[in-house]
Amino acid sequence: MAAAPIPVPAARKHPLRNAQFRLLWMGSTLSAAGDQFYFVALPWLVLGLTGSSIALGTISMVGAIPRAGLMLLGGAVTDRVSPRRIMMMTASARTVLVAAVAALLWLHKLHLWQMYVLALCFGIADAFAAPAAQTFMPSLVEADQLPAAQSVFQSTNQITTLVAPGPAGLFIKAFGMAWAFFIDAVSFLFILGALWKLPDPPRSAAAVGRRNMLQSIADGLRYVKADVALRSLMLVVAVLNFAIAGPVFLGLAWIAKKGFGTPSALGLLMSCLAAGSLAGMLLAGLVKHRRRGRTLLLVATVIGACLMPLGVLHRLWTLGAVLAVMSLAAAFLNVQLIAWFQQRVERPMMGRVMSVLMFSSLGLMPISLAVAGVAIRASLEGMFVVAGGTVLVVTLLAAAHRTVREID
Repeated sequence: MAAAPIPVPAARKHPLRNAQFRLLWMGSTLSAAGDQFYFVALPWLVLGLTGSSIALGTISMVGAIPRAGLMLLGGAVTDRVSPRRIMMMTASARTVLVAAVAALLWLHKLHLWQMYVLALCFGIADAFAAPAAQTFMPSLVEADQLPAAQSVFQSTNQITTLVAPGPAGLFIKAFGMAWAFFIDAVSFLFILGALWKLPDPPRSAAAVGRRNMLQSIADGLRYVKADVALRSLMLVVAVLNFAIAGPVFLGLAWIAKKGFGTPSALGLLMSCLAAGSLAGMLLAGLVKHRRRGRTLLLVATVIGACLMPLGVLHRLWTLGAVLAVMSLAAAFLNVQLIAWFQQRVERPMMGRVMSVLMFSSLGLMPISLAVAGVAIRASLEGMFVVAGGTVLVVTLLAAAHRTVREID
């Protein structure tokens, strides 16, 4: 009697072979390219109106406060309303706002207070659009395609950030800032067009019932607290963002200024970070998911180990190499963790859980920047040692839980 043939598992299709995902990716990419015109034009416009870096900083704060403060509410609303519709509403609002700024610039009637209104409205829109976007993607691709899908989105955004600002700057110089804002407004139409053709994700009748918003937000927090693996890795994400954001952003500028005395050094270091991030995002979409928990803990350990010596490295090439390895590990971890969260969390809770993740990251960034500014004055070397050590301690605490180690 012949032995039964061993079934061969079907090869996993890449998400770009999924027409719906491909449509969303193309619309998002074109919109992100248009956003680079906005990101280049905005600071030049504010500095041109005021000549003050303080004004630019306060406008950034006006956008950051509602973005962090309303993120949990945005997740709760996402679980009540279609995430696709939320994305369409926020993209439509941004289109109108940016087009209005472009028109005011064209007519020479733009004032500084209107830029504060723009930043405030963008911050509010981000608080709802971000959890909606992370909730919508799992409805378009299979669960095992999520790491590759996240890798495609994040690596494309990274490439756009690297490539588009230069041409955007040349365009602004040639045609003026009004046209830059017009281009950004038009770019939102691409993501709106993609969303218009995509279906709403299926809704669960048990999603939120008749509970009010505060109860819905509390349900999301309790859901995270009850899942040991989820809350442990979310704590790792929060600490990583806290330990990296301020120390790296301010520390590298300090090192370039005091250690090398040239802005080109800072540019090179930032390029190493960007190159490492891009490589990590691409790698995250290629690896298989066996023993994912141990892999993620090992990668977090690498990040902590790379952070600790940054303050004592005095050769530019050595510093750049360590930064590239650290950013590769951080980007790999980020893609894999977001995909794992999307795979693990029940669909009715997706918006609230993803908003908790984003709040834990965005909410700590201003504090990280403030603490790093003080710490650098005390000891640059000590700041990086403490930051890296904190990452290692939290990773060790997460590794102590068997459920985290055995994540697959």
